[in-house]
Amino acid sequence: MNGQNRSDINIGAKVKIVLKADQMTGKLTEGTVERLLTKSSFHPHGIKVKLTDGQVGRVQEII
Repeated sequence: MNGQNRSDINIGAKVKIVLKADQMTGKLTEGTVERLLTKSSFHPHGIKVKLTDGQVGRVQEII
């Protein structure tokens, strides 16, 4: 799953996100979803989430 559909992502899910600072390089950060920040059901660049460690980014991959 690619993280573009909000319904695919649950609180507590393990995901790989791209942070705003890493968008140019595409470096992914792995973590656990604490909160879903995107309200719409679909986003072409990935649903924005907050991880349990406080980092915010768009989901690129659901593990």
